[in-house]
Amino acid sequence: MNRNYIKLAKCFALLMIPMLGNAQDSNLSQYVKPLIGTAKMGHTFPGATVPFGSVQLSPETDTIPYAVNGVYTGDVYKYCAGYQYDDPTIVGFSHTHFSGTGHSDLGDILIMPTQGKVQLNPGTADRPQDGYRSPYSHANEVAEANYYKVKLDKHNILAELTTSTRVGVHRYTFPASDQSHLILDLTSGIYNYEGKNVWTFVRVLNDSTITGYRQTNGWARTRTVYFAIKTSKAFKNYGAKYMDKNVQYKGFWRKFNQEDNFPELAAHNIKMHLDFDTKEGEQVMMKVALSPVSMKNALENMQAETPNWDFEAIVGNGKSDWNRELEKFKVDMLNKEDLVNFYTSVYHANLMPTVYMDLNGEYKGLDQEIHKAEGFTNYTSFSLWDTFRAFHPWLNLVDPKRNADMVSSMMAHHDQSVLNMLPIWSHYANENWCMSGYHSVSVVVDAILKGVYKGDAEAALNACVQTASVRRYEGIGDYMDLGYVPDDKNGTSVSNTLEYAYDDWCIAQLAEKLGKTEIANEFNKRAQNWKNLYDKRIGFMRPKDSKGNFREKFDVLDTHGQGFIEGNTWNYSLYVPHQPVELMETMGGQKRFETYLDSLFTMHLPDKYFENTEDITREGIIGNYVHGNEPSHHVAYLYNITKSPWKAQERIRQIIRNQYHNGPAGLGGNDDCGQMSAWYLFSSLGFYPVAPGDPHYWLGSPLVKSAEVKLEGGKLLKVLAKNQSEKNVYVSKVFWNGKELKDFKISHADLSNGGELQFVMASKPKK
Repeated sequence: MNRNYIKLAKCFALLMIPMLGNAQDSNLSQYVKPLIGTAKMGHTFPGATVPFGSVQLSPETDTIPYAVNGVYTGDVYKYCAGYQYDDPTIVGFSHTHFSGTGHSDLGDILIMPTQGKVQLNPGTADRPQDGYRSPYSHANEVAEANYYKVKLDKHNILAELTTSTRVGVHRYTFPASDQSHLILDLTSGIYNYEGKNVWTFVRVLNDSTITGYRQTNGWARTRTVYFAIKTSKAFKNYGAKYMDKNVQYKGFWRKFNQEDNFPELAAHNIKMHLDFDTKEGEQVMMKVALSPVSMKNALENMQAETPNWDFEAIVGNGKSDWNRELEKFKVDMLNKEDLVNFYTSVYHANLMPTVYMDLNGEYKGLDQEIHKAEGFTNYTSFSLWDTFRAFHPWLNLVDPKRNADMVSSMMAHHDQSVLNMLPIWSHYANENWCMSGYHSVSVVVDAILKGVYKGDAEAALNACVQTASVRRYEGIGDYMDLGYVPDDKNGTSVSNTLEYAYDDWCIAQLAEKLGKTEIANEFNKRAQNWKNLYDKRIGFMRPKDSKGNFREKFDVLDTHGQGFIEGNTWNYSLYVPHQPVELMETMGGQKRFETYLDSLFTMHLPDKYFENTEDITREGIIGNYVHGNEPSHHVAYLYNITKSPWKAQERIRQIIRNQYHNGPAGLGGNDDCGQMSAWYLFSSLGFYPVAPGDPHYWLGSPLVKSAEVKLEGGKLLKVLAKNQSEKNVYVSKVFWNGKELKDFKISHADLSNGGELQFVMASKPKK
């Protein structure tokens, strides 16, 4: 058991709810623990949100800048989601967050309740008295689905948060004071640095209503968030502070004192305070609505989604939304920890991507124009390098309509792209160009081949082909000419080559489906390009320069500077999910391939080989197998093509037990917008999509004793693991609707139509 679980049990008595092994309760949100996974990498947030909500309202525990004097601050990486469990203070509550990403942005519209002298700077963790931040105790903190509560000790204020899809709702219980305040910090953000705020605009419409927008240049270089704010009580006074430095021209606005009750503010950086008189125990509420389009739309979103001030009703509506997602699954697990892990994984797999459009259907497109989503919900923040592997296939099975909308969002992105590309990492009407591959291709193809996306398949194929043909992007031109990305022109040449080859195979599958023989032949040939970087002399994938020479100085264990992104060649040499049998034969056949897999899981990877790779930590490693980083997520299932498929069952159960726990540091790596959690959910049910685009799942070792999954159209998928126990990790037989399966695979068509998948478990492997 994770050592941090003991700490959780002590500190989170309020969250430890007695449970049975079988989740029968209609209020399944009680089994969700949003704080699971908030490790020292700090990439999940514990605040309030509804499924896939535009608003993800959560506490920030520090304000470390991205850079100091132009030099990157390494510790900022811990604050990708804004919250660190071990931090002693809370800075405030902001409305937008990523869940489990390895890079960041957002943290918009930070609110902090205070009392006493107005303080507009946050102060520091070691001297909170110098600013508006406050110490807090985990003993006074509660994190649930769509509800967060914490006592702010410095101010003696109880803070409570909840949300609708587009509105964050705050409730603050104040002490008696004639100096109670709500601080509105529009300079604050995640991965902040001087100059990130491009412009900020605020209008005070009356004594309880504020509108505005904030433009930033960060990971998304042209991002604008529009907002509307209402308070349940009129503020008696308000003020502002311009934080701009060295502004040479201030125009004739200098005629006014803009820091005291001035109703229209504009600057790069603005901080405001709203002032109240409060009685002992008086509650002041605030609603903050967001829009990608306009302040007017933000106000309309607020009025439609939260027309009144009934905090409990808004909490209840959000919990009902969560229960609708959670009630798709009825599971019987071996113990309480597994039950919490399962439903928390469902929770994590319903946080992102986020809805990116107003209630009227309007959204800002990649071209910075206003568009209207016709017939679909538009989404943003696609972490595709991670989520194509299991998260999107998970939605194809359990929430196909939503994933179809996500594919429609990707197609809209393509139509608005000046390069005619599907998204790589899209975010708030921007393309971030983060990570390698063009994995939206995998998501689009998988959804079409599984009958999930009902749109124009030929248009989708053309979008995929166009994306894979943009020569200027990440070595694609050289890849098309040479059959690989050369090492002397690209620092992640091997990763790019392997991932392109898989994506190209996906394109070929769709082309074959549509009878486009010429395209299918071209991309089937490209799908073989992984072979061009396999060095038979050493038995690994290896960087090769433009002249065709393998790199001479090459370390097979190092995860940094060797031609790979977030991994070493031991892990990446297995990244040929679309042609695993050919890979096995290339690597020397079944026996050698099995030995390779055995060595990967049992050897030791010293710290020095990943100390320069931020996304890899000791907690995410088993031997040299890096589960905390996605390129290895299919690897344990590769034992199924060896003579010892029982080893896949053994390793899958080992990974579950080693990498997933209750409590802070409960995940072995970034959740990466639900990918880690989707791996857990698939594997707990006993199957996994090794190569999305292939409409089959590979069988493993289920963790559930039994499960019922409600599918689209009222269909029911049942999973039964007979003789399930902690020791019985091996599968002696598998049956689908009473018929024995022999090849360790089952089709998506079978599962999506409902039926019973039965595993017979045993304590000894079937060799």
